[in-house]
Amino acid sequence: QVQFVESGGGLVQPGGSLTLSCAASRSIFGVNAMGWYRQAPGKQRDLVAGVSVLRGTRYADSVKGRFTISRDIAKNTLSLQLNSLKPEDTAVYYCNLDPPRNDYWGQGTQVTVSS
Repeated sequence: QVQFVESGGGLVQPGGSLTLSCAASRSIFGVNAMGWYRQAPGKQRDLVAGVSVLRGTRYADSVKGRFTISRDIAKNTLSLQLNSLKPEDTAVYYCNLDPPRNDYWGQGTQVTVSS
């Protein structure tokens, strides 16, 4: 069992930036494919960025060139750098395995992009 704790969300103006972090209850980021997901009100939860040893990094088309996923194995953290934010990026952001395990979802962190 693993518990993920996401942090770093907040309210930001369009064009702004945020850095999200994900901490895990045990060492996992170095051996598993990981992902950042988001869920907007009334929509399904989708993968926005993933990282793995075999596949490298991958991004949803809507965030390519704006978001960057990274992991620090020594610190056991997963990060997501969000740049050039748009109102449509507003959502709750979660980290999980890629593909995700339903019993590993954390509380997520809210990102709101609004002027």
